[in-house]
Amino acid sequence: MAMADTEEGSDMGGGADHAAGDSGGGATPAAGGGSTFGNIRFGKVRDSAIGFGDHNHIVNGGQAAPCDPAYEELLDAVRQLAEDLRRVVPSPEVGALSDELDRTEDEIQRTGRAGAGRLARIRVMLQDASASVGMLASGVAVGQAVGALLGG
Repeated sequence: MAMADTEEGSDMGGGADHAAGDSGGGATPAAGGGSTFGNIRFGKVRDSAIGFGDHNHIVNGGQAAPCDPAYEELLDAVRQLAEDLRRVVPSPEVGALSDELDRTEDEIQRTGRAGAGRLARIRVMLQDASASVGMLASGVAVGQAVGALLGG
């Protein structure tokens, strides 16, 4: 199997110094780490998405999905509340809300939206953590954005 070399001399396989031997096993890499399996050498891979096998769906997470304005507003409010929660006295409710906010931010960045189930969980978690979150303007903003998206 011949493969092209990548930049900076970090070979992905092929080439004279990376050719597989007659026995079918891979040669020891000449430079720069990685492991050799059969005729394929895995070296450095940066800023890329790679799939192996049939029926792959590859998404390179380097770019954010486009958001409609309502989800953009929610994303901004979620980020602000997550930052504010770092300064609140820790509790199980605050920890659960913080974790859900992190997952919500990730989902909006990947897909451009957050599912109704996730929004409903945030609403309940805001109520559960109301003793800690109730006086935070960012908590009110998240509650309003979630309410607008869920219709109430």
